[in-house]
Amino acid sequence: MTNLDYAVIGNCAVASLISCSARHEWFCFPRLDAEPVFNSLLGGVEPDRGYMDVVLRDQTGCRQSYLRNTAVVETLLTDRGGGCVRVLDLAPRFRRFGRMYRPPTLIRRIEPVSGRPRIRIRVRPSFGYGADTGRRSSGSNHIRYVGDNAVLRLTTDAPLTYIAHEAEFALDRPVSLVLGADESLPENPDAVAREALANTEEYWRDWVRGLNLPFDWQEAVIRAAITLKICSFEDTGGIVAALTTSVPEAPGSGRCWDYRFCWLRDAFFTVGALNRLNATRTMEGFLRFIMDAVPEAPEGPIQPLFPIAPGAEVEERIAAALPGFRGDGPVRIGNAAVSQRQNDGFGAIVMTATQMFWDQRLQRTGDLTMYHQLCTLGREAERAAFEPDAGLWEYRGRAAAHTHSAAMCWAALDRLGAIAQRMGLTAEAQDWERRAAALRARILEAATVPGEGWLSGVLNGDAVADASTFLLPEFGLMRATDPLFLRTVAVLERRLVRDGIVLRYDHADDFGTPEVGFLVCTFWYIDTLARIGRREEARALFERALSWRNHVGLLSEDVHPATGALWGNFPQTYSQVGLILSAMRLSRSWEEGLWRAS
Repeated sequence: MTNLDYAVIGNCAVASLISCSARHEWFCFPRLDAEPVFNSLLGGVEPDRGYMDVVLRDQTGCRQSYLRNTAVVETLLTDRGGGCVRVLDLAPRFRRFGRMYRPPTLIRRIEPVSGRPRIRIRVRPSFGYGADTGRRSSGSNHIRYVGDNAVLRLTTDAPLTYIAHEAEFALDRPVSLVLGADESLPENPDAVAREALANTEEYWRDWVRGLNLPFDWQEAVIRAAITLKICSFEDTGGIVAALTTSVPEAPGSGRCWDYRFCWLRDAFFTVGALNRLNATRTMEGFLRFIMDAVPEAPEGPIQPLFPIAPGAEVEERIAAALPGFRGDGPVRIGNAAVSQRQNDGFGAIVMTATQMFWDQRLQRTGDLTMYHQLCTLGREAERAAFEPDAGLWEYRGRAAAHTHSAAMCWAALDRLGAIAQRMGLTAEAQDWERRAAALRARILEAATVPGEGWLSGVLNGDAVADASTFLLPEFGLMRATDPLFLRTVAVLERRLVRDGIVLRYDHADDFGTPEVGFLVCTFWYIDTLARIGRREEARALFERALSWRNHVGLLSEDVHPATGALWGNFPQTYSQVGLILSAMRLSRSWEEGLWRAS
């Protein structure tokens, strides 16, 4: 087991992290980025608060898994006498009355499997990021939990008095719990839970049937795809970088960030993964979100991240009542990176929008108005390419002209040339191509380390080994077979790769020298190995990367080279995207796989 032994349920409105012993430990309500009403993942003002669980008397074991091809979690709890309890958790999602039904609701069904198990049900929300225990009141078949900014209602057919007093009782029949908005439940909780379970299972299995899957590693890709969708907020189309805040990148590092926002730089890769999967509705919603978030005529830098809902809090502050993951804080709410200059944003937007000029599946496609909007970004990108910024890794204490940022600016010009050609604007296409070629030459010259002949992570500066340079062929700045790139790969392997785990960089930053591998960097390295002809090495390392997933197949942001433990916010969208894209690249074709199997 890892430090992050959690399964995740969600319905594109809310999500919850559930421990392997069936405890809900992180549930933001009523939206993915809202205050957590279950927050024991990060502690609380009272040490035994901020969760919902089932306590089985004399429990000796637990086993957790997803129902096949769904976002429904099954946890089996066993006791010393051979008794067993089955706990099913889901967030309802299915089509109802001609539209998608996705209320901010969790449903839990607890079933006796064998013996005569005795259980306690504990529901202990807290509010104000752990600062407020709230108030409680009971009705005929429900309990209300009231905080200053949120009210939860638990409706159940379990004995209400036993829940209110957390008293033990014999589980001799299935019981259902419906936890969500403070609204009356018009039907019996048992009927609601059974219907929601059946319909939600059917929805996810139907969604999976529509995916374009590789021949190899299908189970891993399906789980990554479902998780990626769970991280999307369907109402606006935004996709959070992770469902949590402040799970540290490494123990005692202080590298604790709020990832419940949508980053521009993730957009290009996320759209690529959704496109490869044929998840067109999620992709279309995300494209709409990105294009709507960007001002029509931006002047100067564009903020690198956006809240998934208009008006949501972004300014960074410390949640003092929460001690942090395993007591390892601080817990940050909001993200100060929103005010940073990150010049790669221009390229991220243009590359993401390029999809809209070619993909005929989309309801909203690129047109002349959108092209002119993107041209404004292209001109800003050309001006900003060599300007110092915080870079891909969002350095807080310094700025430099970063190779990755410059390459993304070049990509903006390059894609605009392709879009202009697509629109029949030949003269404009040639102009963008000329400017892109000139910028490319400048970038490669400035990034090449004198006397050593490899590409640094900064321009005209120190010889910085940076994993983001693995991406240069992905953007099209250079060929993977270019001797300059091959020499760069050799340097990165020597300085950044630790037994297959790839560090972002090996120099000290604002918080010291990094000690963990950033998982998506490992997937970038895997893709690079495949590009340069080392395909068998790439496949072997990909298999190893799959072994870092937790017990239900999920990945966080980081993995510790010494222990293999997962660290960082969870589940990490970038890691799921990296897994999907690498699997697509490395898999055998269906024809090859079936031929060899026959």
